[in-house]
Amino acid sequence: MNNERAGARLTNPRAERVRKVAALARRAVRTREGLFLAEGPQAVREAVAYRPELVREVYVDPQRCPQLHQAAAEAGLAVYEAAPEVLSAMCDTQAPQGIIAVCEPVDVSLESVLPSAGYVAVLAQVRDPGNAGTVLRGADAAGADAVIFTDSSVDVYNPKVVRSTVGSLFHVPVVVGVELDSVLAQCRAAGVRLLAADGAGDRVLRDSPLQGRHAWVFGNEAWGLPQQVRAQCDEVVRVPIYGQAESLNLAMAATLCLYASADAHHR
Repeated sequence: MNNERAGARLTNPRAERVRKVAALARRAVRTREGLFLAEGPQAVREAVAYRPELVREVYVDPQRCPQLHQAAAEAGLAVYEAAPEVLSAMCDTQAPQGIIAVCEPVDVSLESVLPSAGYVAVLAQVRDPGNAGTVLRGADAAGADAVIFTDSSVDVYNPKVVRSTVGSLFHVPVVVGVELDSVLAQCRAAGVRLLAADGAGDRVLRDSPLQGRHAWVFGNEAWGLPQQVRAQCDEVVRVPIYGQAESLNLAMAATLCLYASADAHHR
């Protein structure tokens, strides 16, 4: 970002490099620069271990994260030691965890994931960063083949989304910015069955056949999936509620659906 050499210790929180890193908390800057921030030991550990080719720079307090400091250096990455006040100025959080990485985008094209996909998650206008990141984390745990963020969904590179994935952003193929109608059409063309997850579904999750290739379509936290979207899907499936809860949180319902898919595919 400017001419400090890797390995130098950064001590000035008002330095130009620090300001440029901190600016990546803003979407417009991320889009312009083609970069995003991964904050905290778990996110950086997974980036270094699984996608080191995407890690542009690492800023670390070596007293707090000595092992990650060493791992990043051994991976041949540009590593800068940073004073706590510098990391505080760079990070989006109020209590930085001692390390931050500047990364290139991880997203891939829809065309690259559909041909071999067994089951995927489609997030249709999902706006809450915590929900979006938790769905991605659940998809990773359930072995999903991709998570697709349609246009009008939250930016997957929002620092809150990245943090809530707890490193899973670097494990699962992610598609961003595709119009929902295009996603549905391309899934149908690829022979991927469309399952709308909705509390008004006619079929209960346990009775839905999930052995074949399919895409779960999850709607907005407040209004769910519009009728015209549900009508384009092959089936509308609901997670049963046996107690008195009015509904399930989106991320909870999505994780249950994806684990049902995992169970069907790994029996």
